[in-house]
Amino acid sequence: MTDSWYGSGEAVFSDDGKYLLLSSARDFKPTFGDEEFANVYRDMERVYLVTLAKDTANPLGPKSDEVGKAEEKRKKEKAKEAEEKKPEASPGATKPEEKPKKPVTVKVDTDGIQNRILGLEITPGNYRNIRMLNDGRIFYLRRTAADEVGEEEEDLFGERDRKSHLCVYNVDDRKETVLGDANNYQITFDGKKMLVKIKKDYAIIDVPKDKLETKDHEHKIDGLDMQLDRRAEWRQIYFECWRQMRDFFVAPTMNAVDWKAMRDKYAALLPFVNHRNDLTYLLGELIGELNSGHTYVGGGERPGTPRIKLGLLGAEFSRDSGTRTYRIERILPGENWNKHTRSPLTDVGVNVKAGDYILAINNTPVSSLPNLYDALIGTAGKQVILRVNSKPTDAGARDVTVMPIDDEAPLYYLDWVQKNIDYVTKKTGGEIGYLHIPDMGRPGLDEFTKLYFPQIRKHALIVDVRGNGGGFVSPLVIERLRRALVMVGIARNGMPQTDPPQTFTGPMVTLINEFSASDGDIFPYRFKTLGLGKLIGKRTWGGVIGIRQSLPLADGGQFFKPEFAVYSKDGKQWIIEGHGVDPDVVVDNDPGKEFKGEDEQLDRAIQEMQDELKTKRYELPPPPPWPNRNPAGGT
Repeated sequence: MTDSWYGSGEAVFSDDGKYLLLSSARDFKPTFGDEEFANVYRDMERVYLVTLAKDTANPLGPKSDEVGKAEEKRKKEKAKEAEEKKPEASPGATKPEEKPKKPVTVKVDTDGIQNRILGLEITPGNYRNIRMLNDGRIFYLRRTAADEVGEEEEDLFGERDRKSHLCVYNVDDRKETVLGDANNYQITFDGKKMLVKIKKDYAIIDVPKDKLETKDHEHKIDGLDMQLDRRAEWRQIYFECWRQMRDFFVAPTMNAVDWKAMRDKYAALLPFVNHRNDLTYLLGELIGELNSGHTYVGGGERPGTPRIKLGLLGAEFSRDSGTRTYRIERILPGENWNKHTRSPLTDVGVNVKAGDYILAINNTPVSSLPNLYDALIGTAGKQVILRVNSKPTDAGARDVTVMPIDDEAPLYYLDWVQKNIDYVTKKTGGEIGYLHIPDMGRPGLDEFTKLYFPQIRKHALIVDVRGNGGGFVSPLVIERLRRALVMVGIARNGMPQTDPPQTFTGPMVTLINEFSASDGDIFPYRFKTLGLGKLIGKRTWGGVIGIRQSLPLADGGQFFKPEFAVYSKDGKQWIIEGHGVDPDVVVDNDPGKEFKGEDEQLDRAIQEMQDELKTKRYELPPPPPWPNRNPAGGT
């Protein structure tokens, strides 16, 4: 019905069986990057309708202006409205015997069916949950790239039922109506009622014609209680997880493990499971028998433990032994335009510096506290008044208002990366660039983009993936690094530029260690295999069998099955898994030296780059003499 040129999905029959509806990506409109010359395609789908039988009229064809057609349509609409206005029978009344509905007959003529694919004239986006009723109305959920603006960044496995636009398209009127925002919906078999999910709430309403109205129709589930046999549920979850691993684990041989024997071995412990954490531990032991990476289990229905966030000031302190006040030893730098890397003591108007003292917090003298942080419990994201002074006394002190954060890790990371950049710059006279990629997800790609392109004209580059937590974007990073110079371009009054644009022309190395994991394993393998440079450090983690989103468990827990693996391009061996990627130059940082700030791996990377620059330095050449194309005397 469809071909391999266009991605298609969400296929569903219309209620009357005459049409097949689907979403298909057939709208091509590239978006070009601001930071680099690259393109991406978003919002490619629309809803399409296929007439299954040859003799089915085109529902989107030219409208007839034949006399009587409009009158016939009005009569049908009046009859339908009269049917809808009929009073419902009282609960005690005898219901009239319903006539059995005729079964829907689906006739499919495959000959020429690809020419009977019709597209609705609607906004390109991403479409799901399509339903066409007998009256010619087509319901669907739509999301576009614009809907992501203002949303929190998702992790790798974001929720599928994200907020979308619930829409209806009337085939007769050729008109779309946006009913409202919803996360999901379902229409009853008879096409009269709709269950709609908005955020985490549900409502049962009549199938809407105009705007979505759920007030007074909420489906209250607070009082829905049930008796639950937890031991029976845990037993079901155990065997469900065993079956999922049996059916989805990448190796059908189960890595030569007798999987049925493992099931029975650990099932013997099920009678002793008394808590969801016990079950999680038992499942972890079971799947650990496969000796594979990415075998994860977690979550589930467990008693919640409220966590109180501690307010943090983005600074390091020492206590003055005489006055018991706190001296600011160091203020972590931040990016105060970014809420994730805001450093409270550097906010506008605070005006404190290293060497100043904190005397009181919210009018409580810190000298009376066992610890400075006792006064900051539960203050993250809230206004706090600090009394500060340049000396540990109240004379001349002033009050400043700050808003503590709940996590200083982003500030320490930002400080560490900038220190490495400054160190490499100082030691090499600015010739060698440095960047760190913390993971291979969206944050890591952001860090790469922020640090790589501003350093594109450095003569050499150190790419640091130590501690990289993995993800999926290593192919995108490698594509940028392996871009090869083909020619040099220049404009009038301009400077020579690489072509392709933003091509790095110098030597590179990559730093790795035992915490370079998953896609952080795969990146150095790509880097080395493509001949981009040496690997320096320690052998990587060695876990590259990938996972997809968890299938649902009865109590909402998560269970991940390693489902796809990589092997060598010659087809002779499985690679990386269980071993990792070996460095070309082994350097194991001495913990004592590292604690004092000495990074032997980074120093070796600098040395390697300086050595390579002696033979691999490249400068863009100046342009040749301008051509003389004068036909009278040109050469």
